[in-house]
Amino acid sequence: MKRLKDIRTLNKEALVAAVKAANQSSYRANQIEEWMWQKGVQSFDDMTNLPKSFRDLMKRDFAFYPPKIDTVQRSSDGTIKMRFTLYDDYRIESVLIPVERDDRYTVCVSSQAGCSLNCSFCATGKMGLLRQLTTAEIVDQVRGVQAICRETYGRNITNVVYMGMGEPLLNYRQVHESIFRLTNEIGLGMSAKRITISTAGIAKMIRKLADDGIRVNLALSLHAANDEKRNKIMPINETNNLSTLMDAIKYFYTQTRNRISYEYIALRDFNDDINDAKELVKLCKYFPVRVNIIEYNPIGDGLFAASQEDKLDRFMAYLAKNDVVATLRRSRGKDIDAACGQLANN
Repeated sequence: MKRLKDIRTLNKEALVAAVKAANQSSYRANQIEEWMWQKGVQSFDDMTNLPKSFRDLMKRDFAFYPPKIDTVQRSSDGTIKMRFTLYDDYRIESVLIPVERDDRYTVCVSSQAGCSLNCSFCATGKMGLLRQLTTAEIVDQVRGVQAICRETYGRNITNVVYMGMGEPLLNYRQVHESIFRLTNEIGLGMSAKRITISTAGIAKMIRKLADDGIRVNLALSLHAANDEKRNKIMPINETNNLSTLMDAIKYFYTQTRNRISYEYIALRDFNDDINDAKELVKLCKYFPVRVNIIEYNPIGDGLFAASQEDKLDRFMAYLAKNDVVATLRRSRGKDIDAACGQLANN
């Protein structure tokens, strides 16, 4: 049986053309967009202000393919991980991270099924890239987590971070469109300041992000402050070295003035001594930046271990002494494999 086209992959021009082909006025396209992106319906039958005959015509040529939540895991610290099954049976994961004392509820979304970058500390990279996610599949993660957030905490999502499975800047068009859908009034109406894209470092796409005027925050998954070490754990650095990345991020900051942060997983006896801290300080002089030092979360291969507390304390103290704004991020959801680097369909 032929698979119908996904209605939510149509741009506005194509949607108007489809509406006119069904002998309807073009304003019907606006109504369909409102139903899909603002109200989040996933069936033509629910679009109650459209004529039934028109809805039946649309159902002959188009369909919805929403991800389905098949597993929900709850951590002892309040973190909730959801696994979604896609229409083609690939699976992706999203995480709700509540910080109730700050009234902050963050959803960590995936942008790809799997990932091609093969970072050595990340479980997702072991999967390889299975496929890109569509705009709707990204937005539906937010909506799915939003429902569970309301049910569990009685609150709406406050922040979205593209830090789940995949490299967002290697699915640029769909990520760009999903941000539009999250922030547009015919959508979820979120503030772009509440959205962060995390990247392993794709310099030309960081520049494109700036040129396209996407006013989100940017987080660089740094994890090592010199090229030799970064090449060992992040193969992408061989074609996007630190000098190139610093130039690109400086350009992004100059164009947008949006917040920049470095994500830095502390790996025992690899990137956690004072010399590493000194090199990290140097990388904080290019533009205003915050550093998030992240506990290493095991992924079962034994390659790395978490830094020892005393060593981590010295590392943090050196950053503070040199006026680097740094926060030690304790892992959330580790007991359900929901922490940084652990997402892999478990």
